[in-house]
Amino acid sequence: MTKFVKILPLFSLFLNLNLLYSQNIDVVRPTALAVSIEEEPLIDGLVINDEVWQSIEPIGNLTQTQPNFGIPASEKTEIRIAYTAETFFVSVVCYDSQPNNLVVSDARRDADLDNTDAFLFILDTYKDGQNGFVFGTNSLGVEYDAQVDNEGQGNFNANRQQGGTIGGFNLNWDGSWEVKASVGDYGWSAEFAIPLRTLRFQSGKDWGINFRRNIRKSNEIAYWSPIPLGLDLKRLSLAGNLTGLDLRSPGNLKVIPYVLGSVSKDNTVIDPKSNYKFDAGGDVKYSVTPSLTLDLTYNTDFAQVEVDDQQVNLDRFNLFFPEKRPFFLENAGLFSVGSPGEVDLFFSRRIGIGENGNIVPIIGGARLSGKLNRTNVGLLSMWTEEVSDVGIEANNFTVARVNHEFKGRTALGAAIINKEGLQSDDFNRTLALDGKLGLGSKARISGFFAHTSDPNDTINSNSYKIQGDYNWNNWELRAAYTEVGQGFNPEVGFLLRSAFKKPEGLVLYHLRPKNPNSKILEYRPHISYRGYWNFDGFLETSFLHLDNHFEWKSGTELHTGVNVTKEGVVFPFDISRGDNVIVQPGSYDHVESQIVFFTNRSKPFSVNLRSVIGGSFGGTRFVESISAAYRIGDRFNSEVTFQYNNFQLPFGDFTANILRTQLSYSFKPNVYIQGLIQHNTSDKLWAANIRFGWLERANTGLFLVYNYNLRDGDPLNNSFIIKYTRMFDLVK
Repeated sequence: MTKFVKILPLFSLFLNLNLLYSQNIDVVRPTALAVSIEEEPLIDGLVINDEVWQSIEPIGNLTQTQPNFGIPASEKTEIRIAYTAETFFVSVVCYDSQPNNLVVSDARRDADLDNTDAFLFILDTYKDGQNGFVFGTNSLGVEYDAQVDNEGQGNFNANRQQGGTIGGFNLNWDGSWEVKASVGDYGWSAEFAIPLRTLRFQSGKDWGINFRRNIRKSNEIAYWSPIPLGLDLKRLSLAGNLTGLDLRSPGNLKVIPYVLGSVSKDNTVIDPKSNYKFDAGGDVKYSVTPSLTLDLTYNTDFAQVEVDDQQVNLDRFNLFFPEKRPFFLENAGLFSVGSPGEVDLFFSRRIGIGENGNIVPIIGGARLSGKLNRTNVGLLSMWTEEVSDVGIEANNFTVARVNHEFKGRTALGAAIINKEGLQSDDFNRTLALDGKLGLGSKARISGFFAHTSDPNDTINSNSYKIQGDYNWNNWELRAAYTEVGQGFNPEVGFLLRSAFKKPEGLVLYHLRPKNPNSKILEYRPHISYRGYWNFDGFLETSFLHLDNHFEWKSGTELHTGVNVTKEGVVFPFDISRGDNVIVQPGSYDHVESQIVFFTNRSKPFSVNLRSVIGGSFGGTRFVESISAAYRIGDRFNSEVTFQYNNFQLPFGDFTANILRTQLSYSFKPNVYIQGLIQHNTSDKLWAANIRFGWLERANTGLFLVYNYNLRDGDPLNNSFIIKYTRMFDLVK
């Protein structure tokens, strides 16, 4: 604790600097008016002939960020905003001169809207310029929603619905709301009806808001409140203003029970038998205030969640697998502390999942999260059962998080992460301070300091990071320094590697050709560096990357790069995972080429290629990856990925490959079947995960899940699960 006291003067300086720079946001943003209405519009997607909507003056005048930065959008857009005592409404008419050429690539909830004709908006319901809710749709009426914190910064993995995330942008948040769309000779239109109890807000305040429209036939992106190059909708400090709101909390109490039946068979035991199981549990969601929510969970289950993508560890450091479980993903960004993907002080996969991937039953828990004025608060406490077969005792995991936001993209926070054994005196505790200082709209300084403690007598159990960012006028600049002490051990966190000192930097420029007839949309030349030293002054990793990205207006991209690398090995390790190819201690200097190419993903067929060829640990490596995606209309989507790793080293040769096939068919936006089939040659594993979903509100509904696994031709632990969950709104 004395270490925290010593750095308090630094935070005093931090606050004084904030007062100096918080007024340096002088960009005039547009204003929209929300209209209070007595009669609700009929939510059917037909806006033009709806008397309620036609009585409201529309807003529009969107501005392109691509392909022609700064000029008006090529097609007209009309947006209207209204509300009642219980519901917030948005309508849009997307006029299109070629409605027969509208692009829709996926009908599933939370489908990627980047490569389709789409309309999205973000609501800054606290007007803090940092946190918000994103809603979107396409001409099919797909439901797309997400949470944003820290203006979307901090993401490590932000894939689609089951992709997982760490803070920044949380696509796995699923609210209860409604959208309908319609297509006509004018283009297409959509209506959103969002219950106020789905949102969190402070009564009596204006909101921040921004709108984005994708016009895919011209690869066009346009915003209502203009966004500089290199930024997007998540940059809430640049959002417009929404006035005219007179809202009061409608209250919120939801009960979400589930029932589950399963049959499984573990073929790895001597006498395998079918195991039949019936289970039940559920969650409760209660709004303590309009901006503070209590979530309770009992016998927490994640049977419907997609399995992890297979990975091959071709180094001596830890692999990162993203969180995919819905309970932990809601408000995940609020609890995120540290450096995402490298020094995560809280990593929720430590709860309910053992070190070897064992399932650890979760008895239940509670989460209180939200906002008190300008202060974000979060408290999470979970209890897990004992798993005696693998030596895991019953534990309690508790996280307390507070983060106060000042004006000017500035914040100061603290966190306590605690793991406590319920059957012993074992514990592990992490204390952390973090903050960010916004230097106007363009730059920011951020960092954290953390200390861990446990029953072991350790030295230097501290970690810290300081980082500076500049993102404006086409430039992206970043410089940072991270240090992880030899005794730093956050057992409820994630460390990519232990005990290191790491400087890093990035310089990137967005270059747009001035010729409007150019087929090139943008060049992105850049250079980046990162190096890892141990505490003996030995360089364990050095990575210098020089690259240029070529992006065409057609959506095709080519990345060409050169990597200058150095690997310092302290202890021998088996890089082949079983083929006895042992890399010996020493320093290895190499150069490698890197090429990435992908075609327009809005087309029915697209390809993504990645090739890295060069030296590795005194020999040569060939790392090749090819993905081919094919869709039929908006219902059938498929993607096949093959990763080929060939190492020719002085210690021996080996290959390690992964084949991944993803298939999905959407009967309707809320009814789908998905398949994930994977083959990992290193583990000699074939794995299939087949999921059927019939969604109701907020991703509840009926789920059927089938898992089948083979290792070296022999079946493993296979299962079939039926789960039904339903949301009961007790206030509505």
